[in-house]
Amino acid sequence: MTTARTPASDPRTTLRAGLPDRYLTPEDLAVMFRLPSVETVYAWRKKRIGPPGIRVGKHLRYDPQAVRTWVERLAADDAA
Repeated sequence: MTTARTPASDPRTTLRAGLPDRYLTPEDLAVMFRLPSVETVYAWRKKRIGPPGIRVGKHLRYDPQAVRTWVERLAADDAA
């Protein structure tokens, strides 16, 4: 018999600080930031101004922690 873990007792929740357990897609970023189009995410990548992404085969993915770090850096730059 296996017991289901509650979100509070799941160590992944603690390790990832509530971030998703999967890499994010460009579409996820467009939804998260309420961008007009996923093309904005691709433009950020081309200009090297967005969060760092990685290629998995032909697919572009983003580490949720790297996205959070990028947002925190933008916020710190904006506050300065």
